[in-house]
Amino acid sequence: MTLRASPLDIKLGMEVYASTTPGVGGRIRSRFEDFIVEEILLDGSEATIRLKEEMRDFSKRGRYLICILIKKGIDTLSAIERVARRVNVSPEMIGAAGIKDAHAITAQHVSVGAVTPEKVKVDLGEIRLVPMRFSEEKITPRILLGNRFDITVRNIPHEYSETQEMILETSRELMRLGGVPNFFGHQRFGTVRPLSHIIGKLLLKEKFEKAAMIFLSELSIYESPRARSARIYLRESVDFNSALKRFPRSLFYERLMLMYLSKYPRDFLGAFRRLPINLRRLFIQAYQSYLFNRFLSERMKRGIPLNDVQKGDYALRIGDNGLPGRSFIIINEKDVGSVSSEIKSGKMALALPVIGFNQKLSGGIQGEIEREILEREDVQPQDFKMEKMPECGVGGKLRRALAPIMNFRFKTKPDDKAIVRFRFMLHKGSYATVVLREFMKPENPVSSGF
Repeated sequence: MTLRASPLDIKLGMEVYASTTPGVGGRIRSRFEDFIVEEILLDGSEATIRLKEEMRDFSKRGRYLICILIKKGIDTLSAIERVARRVNVSPEMIGAAGIKDAHAITAQHVSVGAVTPEKVKVDLGEIRLVPMRFSEEKITPRILLGNRFDITVRNIPHEYSETQEMILETSRELMRLGGVPNFFGHQRFGTVRPLSHIIGKLLLKEKFEKAAMIFLSELSIYESPRARSARIYLRESVDFNSALKRFPRSLFYERLMLMYLSKYPRDFLGAFRRLPINLRRLFIQAYQSYLFNRFLSERMKRGIPLNDVQKGDYALRIGDNGLPGRSFIIINEKDVGSVSSEIKSGKMALALPVIGFNQKLSGGIQGEIEREILEREDVQPQDFKMEKMPECGVGGKLRRALAPIMNFRFKTKPDDKAIVRFRFMLHKGSYATVVLREFMKPENPVSSGF
């Protein structure tokens, strides 16, 4: 863990690497086809981007119509909103198990209530909705197993044999560890404007005006000149009505807030309430994620293992499907040996807290790490009740410290040394970019496609 992470990674709490092998560099997402995500449910149902045209049996009825949502270059929430308008239902009537990458081609399951198969067959070019079957159960994160990834890295600056050896050595290191550190990845925070966690903390501390102005006017060199110009104008003038005329329509959520602030220029809490509740919760969850990343990084920096436990640590029991259940124990002195054996056999896993008003900190050395970080952040678990925005309060949970990498393989071509294709599967909640950062070790994650 001697290699230094990029400045952006450090800002997001990912301060270290688990592997010491140098990265191959390169770039992901040069094309949408370079980043493919396909969802797998607990019952084995797979969403694929290559759906076969075939007759499907809809004779067995149910409360929900299960569909495959295939999208290209658009985020899940926006895709659901567009589909909802086309099908003429509320977005709340469409259930999904997770948010998939925007700069990618993805396939996932969704459930739609109170519709017929004929009504939901949608093809909007970059968005397709294909009805599959009826079910009494809607699609929620509870029935998700994980995601399968097919990712191409381009512009690798090394010779074929050198690239091969670096990837093999990194994979050996991660195999010995038992996976990758289960950081929340770049998408959780945004890479063009990595501000979600900062806004989340300000909302938590009830600094609504500052949170709003950062959301609306903070600049990024990676945005379009028109977007930057609009944000500069708002920052300098604080004229919400005039700024609204300058903000491009692509900044949809910013415009929602500006419309409200044009009428009520001092009600910043009300302006945030104009945003969809899922987006507001994402801000708070991003700050939770940042704190978790800090907890995990500090443990690694102190040389405390991720594939073993100490007194005071949390350990989660792992189910037959490989997913952690809700059952956990707090390690005391006499448990260390037996739990270590259970971790080695895959029946338990070290876990760290994702802080919320209902989640207690770890004990022992890990607990000291967590308390030190929260003290520096001037935040307490009870702050996550969000008294002035209780609909966004979060109770917290435990999250395993290591993410297993399943079915890992890669392919390089001697005649095209600049390209590597990675394929692997991760359980729900884990990020492909966290795996890729170990192999690529990008100096600038944004220009590397993260």
